[in-house]
Parts: sequence; structure tokens; C-alpha cells
Amino acid sequence: MTNPDLGLWPPSDGKYRRSEASSVIGTGDQVWERSIAEVLRWGVKTASGFTVGSSATVRAGDRVEVTARLFGVGIIEPVEVVAVVDEPDRVGFSYRTLPGHPVSGEEAFMVSRHGDEVRLTVRSLTRAAPQQPWRALFPLLLIVQGIVRRRYLRALR
Repeated sequence: MTNPDLGLWPPSDGKYRRSEASSVIGTGDQVWERSIAEVLRWGVKTASGFTVGSSATVRAGDRVEVTARLFGVGIIEPVEVVAVVDEPDRVGFSYRTLPGHPVSGEEAFMVSRHGDEVRLTVRSLTRAAPQQPWRALFPLLLIVQGIVRRRYLRALR
């Protein structure tokens, strides 16, 4: 759904809240090599304050528990990697949420190279999780998600 393999993200069906944001990480081959290594080992998540139950390079089909800390409480976020992209100028992956996650949807992290410039792009599709208490807390989770997205965009600098 988040199409990490595509430079331009086509419109979606409107069943999810859609977000796409990019930031320049830096320039040059050193930044590129560091960024692709980090993004493929959950570096965007860990540098943003999450704990990830794997330090291995992501692979499609991997199921991982991500832990978020919110108001001093650890919240387990089960996810499954659904796509991995490893192209000469675009590297990244997407994951979908699994039952028990506070929201329902998909998120993608991609680094891309445009000439000498290296960019991080984050895409997400989100809707309320079907289970309580998360469904009732969805408005609060949207605020938290906005804060976390800003952290993501600074994570690989």
C-alpha cells in the first residue's frame, strides 16, 4: 500500500489517513552508504526512541515487535515487513501492523539518492485499530504520530 519501490506514490483509496514526508539527510557516498545500512536495520525507528526486537537486516515476511514508550509505559507494536527495496538509488522497506498494534495500517522508510543529495522519505497509511482501548484513543495517537514523524525525519542525520 505504501509502495516503497515507487518514487511517486499513487493515490490510495481513502480508507486510511495518508502521510508522506521527506527530508535531506546529507550529501555524498558516505552519507548514502551509512543511510542505507541504517534504514535496513530499523535505524529510523531506534533513533526515534523505539526499541525493535531485531537488529538483523529487514526481509519481507519478518515479524518483529517494536516497543514504544508513551507516558512511561511500554507499548508493544507487532508488525510484519511486507516489502523490501534495494535498488541503486532507492533502498528501504515497508511494514504492516498486526493485531494488537495501536493503529491499523502500513508505514515505509526509504532513502533515495538524487545526484549527490540523499533523502529520507516516510510514508504511512493509518486508521483506528479495531480493538479497544486503542480505537477510543485514536485521536490522541494521531497527535503522537505527528510528533514521531518529525523524529523519523531527523533520525538519519
